[in-house]
Amino acid sequence: MIFWVPILSYVAVLLLTALSYSRAAPPRGPGLLAKLLLRYICLFPVGLMGLWAALGHIMFPARSAAGIGWATSPFQIEVGAANLGIGLAGLIGAFYPNWGFRLAVAVMTAGFLGGAAVNHLIEIAEAGNYAAGNAGPILYTDVLTPLLLLILLALTYRSGRAASA
Repeated sequence: MIFWVPILSYVAVLLLTALSYSRAAPPRGPGLLAKLLLRYICLFPVGLMGLWAALGHIMFPARSAAGIGWATSPFQIEVGAANLGIGLAGLIGAFYPNWGFRLAVAVMTAGFLGGAAVNHLIEIAEAGNYAAGNAGPILYTDVLTPLLLLILLALTYRSGRAASA
């Protein structure tokens, strides 16, 4: 499951973005596409994956740790709580299209997932840890998700700031 959730999350982003974009009233343009991508990234890779990770670390710590290639640790409760906060913020950001709120979600996500990505790379280099939860799709989404959020926020800066004013 650790392998498929990040992949399915981004498949959902692409499918729902394409569907929403095709059903939107003209004129459609790159600004609408960026806003839709931003919404669905907040919903799936940030929101639902955050809640999924929280559930795993809090309720199934041994299974989660094994999937990452680690020993179970009491720190998983803290990681789970951080994931819970990020997941809830992502869900709010998906349905509350305030540019400033989404920026806060992106910064928080970038700090947490970016740090996790660095740690995954250290684990690969130092311990040869190629477990699915360390070197699989999770590693790529730990980099891709905050990067896309920040790029999309930059692309929607003017329209987002004007709508928030």
